[in-house]
Amino acid sequence: MCHAYFNVSPECWSVFTEVLEKEYENPAVFGRVHRLTVDTYAVQHAGGRHPDKSVDVHLMGLYLALERGIAPLQVTPYFQRLIRAVSTWPHFPPPEDQGPLTIFDVAAADSPRDHVSCVRDWADQVWRAWSPHHEAAARLAALAFSLPRVAAPRKRSGRRPPHLAAGGL
Repeated sequence: MCHAYFNVSPECWSVFTEVLEKEYENPAVFGRVHRLTVDTYAVQHAGGRHPDKSVDVHLMGLYLALERGIAPLQVTPYFQRLIRAVSTWPHFPPPEDQGPLTIFDVAAADSPRDHVSCVRDWADQVWRAWSPHHEAAARLAALAFSLPRVAAPRKRSGRRPPHLAAGGL
């Protein structure tokens, strides 16, 4: 059973797979947030038997999308490069409070627009909760991708990168 990989209950895993099914059924609408859905879910469910490698890769995915402005559809090839570059994966203790939004909120969205907006808000919330590890996520990205190394993530202006900006679907 796949949910044993993540630190989740069977009910939570079931809701996650329902959301993925919905996103796969309409990639034209949900393709821009699908990667955020997967990365956010994986990071929010760190701990237990969830491998450090998975948490690290998905945390870096959130960093690339939310801080570097890389379109979620373009993040996956960076994962492959990171996996080739790292042999020992660091452990990042998950925050005790990752905020109120969960996959259940995404599943309850009434419209595609609300779904997309909820995924974005959820991803922002989880990323903020992991702020003690932002610099480490930036270092992982720099290691694997020759992105300029930054001492700390840039201050967010409160505006989303253009590819994540609210507005049309």
